[in-house]
Amino acid sequence: MDRALNEMRTSPLLWLLVFVPVVLAGERLWPDRHTLLFLLSVLAIVPLAALLSRATESVAARTGDAVGGLLNATLGNLTELVIALAALQAGQYLLVKASIAGAIVTNTLFMLGGSFLIGGLKYHEQEFNRITARVQSGLLFLATVALLVPSFVAQMDGRQAVTQPLSLGLAGLLIVGYGLSLVFSLKTHKEVFASAGHGEADEEPWPIKFALFTLALVTVLVALVSEVFVSSVQIAAGTLGMSPAFVGFVVVAIVGAAAEMTTAFSAASKNRLDLSVGIALGSAAQIALFVAPLLVLLSYVIGPEPMSLQFWPGAIVMMLIATMAAALMTNGGRSAWFVGVMILMVYAIFALTLFLLPPAP
Repeated sequence: MDRALNEMRTSPLLWLLVFVPVVLAGERLWPDRHTLLFLLSVLAIVPLAALLSRATESVAARTGDAVGGLLNATLGNLTELVIALAALQAGQYLLVKASIAGAIVTNTLFMLGGSFLIGGLKYHEQEFNRITARVQSGLLFLATVALLVPSFVAQMDGRQAVTQPLSLGLAGLLIVGYGLSLVFSLKTHKEVFASAGHGEADEEPWPIKFALFTLALVTVLVALVSEVFVSSVQIAAGTLGMSPAFVGFVVVAIVGAAAEMTTAFSAASKNRLDLSVGIALGSAAQIALFVAPLLVLLSYVIGPEPMSLQFWPGAIVMMLIATMAAALMTNGGRSAWFVGVMILMVYAIFALTLFLLPPAP
């Protein structure tokens, strides 16, 4: 308890934790005030993300940046998974696919570009392990190709009947590929993924038991708040003049990745760019290779009908360009602030285009 109170004193952002019980109570007291619940849930997720970031950094200090990045990506993607599951159960497949595409593009461009910019403003030049970035970019390219095939078959060949079994087979292949990538990076070739930068002295990490307890508690709270977010976001978005595709691609992706972004940006400011790159690209690869295929499999159980991996053409193009941009910008193993600006500009182009020209439902 003393440690928790001390964290509250040193980090004013954690005072926003008061919105967690407020939004959970508000769901019962004002179930029809969707815009208010939407805003409250966003305010509640922000301090939970900060706590998740601090706890994950403490675990990463003992396990290394590779495992720490994987852990943060996994826990950070919980929010996107909960949101997608709720939308999947409601049959909102456009929102599900937009959130998948948005999460991949947001992590690959917004999180990576933001990390390069924040770190570059403090350090003239930063280094990171380019092999890690190359492997993660390769995994993203593999996933993008797998997502491209069902859309290409449906659009060019007109064989809609083949799309669903093809998506099911590809989902299994992607999950196997992701599992093998973990074996490669964490077991057989883990020495290749060692950090390139030394980083600056950080605050004393939490004891491992307290950090793991905090991770478990915050994970549960994020899941509860995410349910409120899902139930309110659609109506609130309509009130605010946003399409379902824009909500999934931008709003859900940014709010869902708040925990990962907090850690990635914090690590970049401390010259631990390996952790930032590992979180950004690792999270995007995890969504593309594991979360998206998992949702396809789960749609057979909880969805009104099976979901395919067929995306609208614009989403495929954006994911492919995002993957190519990440591979190009991380190829040298060095970064500066303007590299981050260029990556963020690509993301801004995508967001503006989708806001003004949403896909047909």
